[in-house]
Amino acid sequence: MNKKPNIIYILADDMGYGDVSCLNESSQINTANLDRIASEGMVFTDAHATSAVCTPSRYGILTGRYNWRSALKKGVTLGYSGPLIEPERMTVASMLKDNGYRTACIGKWHLGWDWALKGSRETDVDFAKPISGGPTELGFDEFFGISASLDMPPYVYVENDMPTAEPDRIGPGEKGKKFWREGPIAPDFRHDDVLPTLQDKAVSFIDRHAGGESPFFLYFPLPAPHTPILPTEEFRGKSGANEYADFCLQIDEVIRSIDQALKRHGISENTLLIFTTDNGCSPAADFEELAECGHYPSYVFRGHKADIYEGGHRVPLIARWPDVIAKGSVCDETVCLVDLLATCADINNVELPDNAGEDSVSNLPVWKGEERDNSLREATIHHSFDGSFSIRKDHWKLEMCPGSGGWSHPQPGEECEGLPPMQLYDLNDDIGERKNVYADYPEVVGELKALLTKYVEEGRSTPGERQENEGGNRWAQLWWI
Repeated sequence: MNKKPNIIYILADDMGYGDVSCLNESSQINTANLDRIASEGMVFTDAHATSAVCTPSRYGILTGRYNWRSALKKGVTLGYSGPLIEPERMTVASMLKDNGYRTACIGKWHLGWDWALKGSRETDVDFAKPISGGPTELGFDEFFGISASLDMPPYVYVENDMPTAEPDRIGPGEKGKKFWREGPIAPDFRHDDVLPTLQDKAVSFIDRHAGGESPFFLYFPLPAPHTPILPTEEFRGKSGANEYADFCLQIDEVIRSIDQALKRHGISENTLLIFTTDNGCSPAADFEELAECGHYPSYVFRGHKADIYEGGHRVPLIARWPDVIAKGSVCDETVCLVDLLATCADINNVELPDNAGEDSVSNLPVWKGEERDNSLREATIHHSFDGSFSIRKDHWKLEMCPGSGGWSHPQPGEECEGLPPMQLYDLNDDIGERKNVYADYPEVVGELKALLTKYVEEGRSTPGERQENEGGNRWAQLWWI
């Protein structure tokens, strides 16, 4: 690798493992463009977000650090929330920028920033003034996008640090699949135009930088198919299933447009193109409606978005880099989206300091097809909406809660009364996580609990100096320590 590759990281929002047809032989959504990218690169069957919900998984992607080490111990941030990524923390963008990359974030941020205020409440925003603590202070040269999910106010675009227009009305919101919360809306903002607008901005970025002397990094976090589920007219009814499936097909078209831009400029061979999602599919997709068509967004896995079960955090992951990754390759090894920082550092021959990428492991050896005796990751930590933990090592998965830790049955609270305090599953024999063998393998429970405790207390899961977690090591979800 004599020339540094361009890097494009496309992150869909709330799209399930089973929504990508090359991963689901029974899929009723034909993601032909994603399937083609997979056939030209590598598809991962055991890839995981760090969390089963969006804000925390995005923190892990950009920092190489498990989300629960941040100040956010459960749940997500909202549209008016302050910055979650610590000001001095290395991000994928800042590391690549320091190594000669032109960096951009286009899309849904959802990691908080500071709005300029004209009153004492967080919603008293002065939209005529710049934001602070956002993407351009965390390594991105350029930003265009929205503050949080497309169903969270305020509904304004921000370009670099400035809102592009001041809201001129309060929208009443919508219900159902088109759900969005009431809030202020700028005159240049229409919910159903957001995905096409971001698509055009991403293609424009590639057009502007494809012939430049510097390589580029484009982080492209999509606002879809998260609510509001708003496929454009071209895609309505195209799937033959429902609006959610139609929206997934629109995501597939976004992939095609990005790929076309790369090929138009002749830079596909030395561009690393990654597609993944931030967590599992949301119930907003209407699972019953999709099941009537024979489609299951979580594939064979239990649960969905928000859950500690596999359906909450096992995600599609496809990587294409023709100069390095063999065509049509499949990786069954456990990998995690937190690995992006270490992988990009490895590509650029950068040694990470002890206080960066504490949980990130380079996937470059897998991409190169190198023979190894050991797995890339010793173990992988998962996290649910309510902050519950699990640890996965080899085929064993220990969940530190009696139920889903999220939105599926049994939910936290009364539904979990009388259940064992933990769950242990052998994923080789029980990929659906239906037979809790916690009482049958006390030695496995003890080993995994000790390793999880070590990862928490040392502030890292990779070799290096001990680091501190934000807020220390004592919070309610760490009840076993």
